[in-house]
Amino acid sequence: MIKIKKILFLVLFLLISIEKANTEITDALFMTIGNKPITKSDLVDEIKIILILNNESYSDEKREKLHESAVRSTIKRTVKTIELERNNYFRFNDQDLQMRLTKLASNIFVDLDTLKNIFESNELNFSKIEEQIKIELYWNSLIFQIYKNNLSINQTEIEDRLKSIQNKKKLDEYLISEIVIKNVESDKLDSEIKKLKNKIENEGFENVAKELSISESRIKGGDLGWINENIISEKIKSALIDTPIGNLSSPIILPNGILIFKVRNKRKINRNTNLEEIKDELINAEKSKILKMYSMSHYDKVLRSISIKFFE
Repeated sequence: MIKIKKILFLVLFLLISIEKANTEITDALFMTIGNKPITKSDLVDEIKIILILNNESYSDEKREKLHESAVRSTIKRTVKTIELERNNYFRFNDQDLQMRLTKLASNIFVDLDTLKNIFESNELNFSKIEEQIKIELYWNSLIFQIYKNNLSINQTEIEDRLKSIQNKKKLDEYLISEIVIKNVESDKLDSEIKKLKNKIENEGFENVAKELSISESRIKGGDLGWINENIISEKIKSALIDTPIGNLSSPIILPNGILIFKVRNKRKINRNTNLEEIKDELINAEKSKILKMYSMSHYDKVLRSISIKFFE
């Protein structure tokens, strides 16, 4: 009963606040992305979805950042849609859709039916969030089809990592959040990292992740949850080991970005899986990492080919 009251209060707050925002925004063309028109009401709906999925309420103080986040996410999704249409590629597993929807609901501590009710109460068609998830699933499937022959796994490194944990009865887990920013020239790296850390100190890690991160985790404020050492590369694990709880890691240079972690907690867990299962986890994690890099690179290439025009 307590949970239901909490959600009803959230819905009421959102309804009142977004209605206030709507009075200031008329439905007109806001921008075009390629041949796709985006209206101001599309942006309002995007802001509503961001607020709901982050269990937040609207305020004038958040308005500018919400607007920027809505524009950024709309551009990214529309660019991906254009590329999917160009390739005529619309394949996904319906089970994956249901799992993603259930996870979104659990992230704000409700069940799927309650999440649907929240959307309805805020005058949002639930098909909007279903379509957003489908686009991500289509995109991930397309990236796999394009780059599947490039998924070269370093088997020696996998075997070495297995040897390092085969005698362990307990494994390390890390509760972490991430921010990934675009690469900068080497002579500007120190100043950019300093600016990023100052911004995090002043505005909070979660807020900066939502604003600046180019990773998909930005919608959750960079939250990655608990990560087992089995699926962490040695380079990243070394940085995590050296980072005290509550602190930021040193920057990690990736092929398509600069990664910085916040270590929120650490713990040890019993090793309940055998080495073959751990090997499968390592291989799948490595494939996911490679596909993520290809995804970011492919998106950047497509983005550069598409014209984006804003209207006053």
